[in-house]
Amino acid sequence: MTHDHDLVLRPTEAQISAALNPPAGRNGGDLVVETLAGLGATTVFGLPGQHALGMFDALRRSDLRYIGLRVENNAGFAADAYGRITGEAAPLLLSTGPGALTSLAALQEAAAASAPVLAISSQIPTAGLGGGRHGYLHELPDQAASFRGVVKSVHTVRTQSQIPSAIAEAWKSALTVPHGPVWVEIPQDVLLAETLIPVVTGGDAFPDELPPRPELTAVAADSLSRAARPAIIAGGGVVRSDASGKLRQLAEVLKAPVVTTPGGKGAFPWKHPLSLQSWIEDRHTTDFLEDADVLLVVGSGLGELSSNYHTFKPRGRVIQIEADLGKLESNHPALGIHADARLALQALLETVVERSDTSAPERAREVLEKVSDRIASQELTLEQEVLASVRRALPASSPSFWDMTILAYWAWSAFDAKGPNHMHSAQGAGGLGYGFPAALGAAAADPTRPVLAVSGDGGALYSIAELATARQYDLNVTWLIVDDGGYGILREYMTDAFGEATATELTRPDYVALAESFGVPGVRTSPETLSEDLSKALASPGPSVVVLPVVLRMFAATHLDGEEGAG
Repeated sequence: MTHDHDLVLRPTEAQISAALNPPAGRNGGDLVVETLAGLGATTVFGLPGQHALGMFDALRRSDLRYIGLRVENNAGFAADAYGRITGEAAPLLLSTGPGALTSLAALQEAAAASAPVLAISSQIPTAGLGGGRHGYLHELPDQAASFRGVVKSVHTVRTQSQIPSAIAEAWKSALTVPHGPVWVEIPQDVLLAETLIPVVTGGDAFPDELPPRPELTAVAADSLSRAARPAIIAGGGVVRSDASGKLRQLAEVLKAPVVTTPGGKGAFPWKHPLSLQSWIEDRHTTDFLEDADVLLVVGSGLGELSSNYHTFKPRGRVIQIEADLGKLESNHPALGIHADARLALQALLETVVERSDTSAPERAREVLEKVSDRIASQELTLEQEVLASVRRALPASSPSFWDMTILAYWAWSAFDAKGPNHMHSAQGAGGLGYGFPAALGAAAADPTRPVLAVSGDGGALYSIAELATARQYDLNVTWLIVDDGGYGILREYMTDAFGEATATELTRPDYVALAESFGVPGVRTSPETLSEDLSKALASPGPSVVVLPVVLRMFAATHLDGEEGAG
């Protein structure tokens, strides 16, 4: 009797011939790039360094496209966005020690946002590993330990024969839900040494699926079908699993209003009669969700932002679908279903009974009216007009990438993404400098659409060097820099908390002149001309910079005690 798992694919005559006659001049780095190509990679990001030169030399003999950035952290942000846009694992090639460590903040964001990044770093020579010789350039006592608390998995290679399997294992880890960054490290001498190992021709590494337990979805479907006031919170897991269509079907069957978290932007149509949009940082929305007798949370851990800063206290039954086991019931007791959002929503669709409830659209509309009235009372016309100008200028199919700046905080709640996987920000880990390099990665993933990056002047200085990258690869990214003279949101926080701000004011360059010195066209705009100037920039091929000198204010979010607190 033959079992399927006993079957072994026989090599073809061509494969046998190629294996017995490998081309000369290959090294361990060739095994890296051959494995990546065999797994389906087409583009790699990174920055060369002394110990990693074997990998970078091998790129010369490869069909892989290389996008080189100027700072490792920015290369990590670019790979993060490439992974979000394509759903593929984005290779990130790095050097040892300082080069590797400089990518940590980007890998933390990728982990928080479940972006599949495959980081491959060099290491000191094998003689120095495990407490051997010391004194190597870039040496760390335990480089892998620096990454173990950030990435999904760590894979250390010590011989050339381990390279294909280690990279394939890491690739599978990155793409198994929840997606995330993974780390592979390979010693310098292993990368540089000539190899007689045959050219890597295979490489399928299919990620594991995560279906829901049927007894749990049966109970969840029964509760939702019998609910009087069901509601849904849709998080980033819905976007990442490409489950937006199934979410809409389920909401319509259940007549359940839907609010999306900042990570779930675009998961549900903005203008749908059941849409509560993204006003999750609002007490009226929080009250509505607390009043639900059955609340379905899909693809969200209900963390700080998506729980209105932990003021959210649900009174009904919570059903939580979450692929990250550590986030399941981590903030609220629930019927926890550890599963991929798409598979769990499909199981619910096959089991729920359609509800008849004509009041749900009206209840959703009433919440949005209350939110609108509250914002209108705060005299924030300028902020709303600036955000509306950005929306008018940006084509509906174009993705946008937002740094941690006041306009982005507005966008989390008030910006219509126009579709799933269109709006991304650094709200996972919350580090500065994400917007522009991430937009470059998205433009590399899909050059057919212009991409928008939005930064404050403080965040812009983190990634200003990447104007050279944008120009070198002629990437279709328009960078909107909102120049308010400092760290605007921190200025607000400190003024509210202490009466005045410290360490928030910045001397900054003339961003238009600086952009032009890189060969990138720049324009200084105003709130009145923003929509027109931004539209022109987005319609022009290649990179561009639009600078908006303006001081914006954050809306106040009403918390439990009825007092207004900074959003």
